[in-house]
Amino acid sequence: MSEYLALPLAALPFPNIDPVIVQIGPLAIHWYGVAYIVGILFAWWYGRRLVTNPRLWTDGKLPMKPEDLDDFLVWAAVGVVLGGRTGYVLFYDFERYLANPLDIFAVWQGGMSFHGGFAGTTLAMILFARSRRIPVWTMFDVIAAGVPVALGLVRLTNFINSELWGRPTDVPWAIQFPNGGPFTRHPSQLYEAALEGLVLFVLLRILTHHFFKLKSPGFVAGAFVAGYGASRIFVEFFREPDQQLGYLFGGWLTMGMVLSTPMVLIGLWAMLTAKPTASEPKTA
Repeated sequence: MSEYLALPLAALPFPNIDPVIVQIGPLAIHWYGVAYIVGILFAWWYGRRLVTNPRLWTDGKLPMKPEDLDDFLVWAAVGVVLGGRTGYVLFYDFERYLANPLDIFAVWQGGMSFHGGFAGTTLAMILFARSRRIPVWTMFDVIAAGVPVALGLVRLTNFINSELWGRPTDVPWAIQFPNGGPFTRHPSQLYEAALEGLVLFVLLRILTHHFFKLKSPGFVAGAFVAGYGASRIFVEFFREPDQQLGYLFGGWLTMGMVLSTPMVLIGLWAMLTAKPTASEPKTA
């Protein structure tokens, strides 16, 4: 590793943005928390746009009311937070929380898992859709279409927080993170923000507005799940694995790869089995 010790002079500067936007006494507002809130609100707003656009749906028949998404907002927030925290505790640092169970509730200290949040939100969507008699796959599609923006925002705040940084490298855009040791590293958070956020959102936008894939329930959700999984697996080759886990089985495999591989397979299955909704027969 000695070749990295001389690299910090040539590294791109870390922006040193304060993770806390404002603090009043013990109350602190973090960019990380704001990213989650803005991301959820964007997915809600974008979903309302989708379900009020007749040309995106078979025969112009809208699948749900905008008010349904208003009510789902709370369900989504609960699913993201509870699922994300539970996933992190179980998959990424179980021994620590087993020894200190009260730390599970200290969410302000960080520690959220996308895969856990995904599972929690999926369960919330299933329960909510059934309670409102909304087709479950259509609910998945509507919500999935706006989620990449939230992912991109959260990854940007990971960068601001100087966490989840990449492996040591000498690429021209390498950055020396303040808590990343003496090495220059891949800004893997920005790779994820670009792929999971911008690229995936544009891809889903093309599917919904140019190929009208909302008319094939499950296709857009499948593209999101497979797209996220593939992006995450790719970035894991540049991202430093969690310190408490390291590489699995003594090799190059990481927990992110393990949890993302089934997502790719499930997403591809959903896309391949999605069928266009049948048009209603026209009467003379």
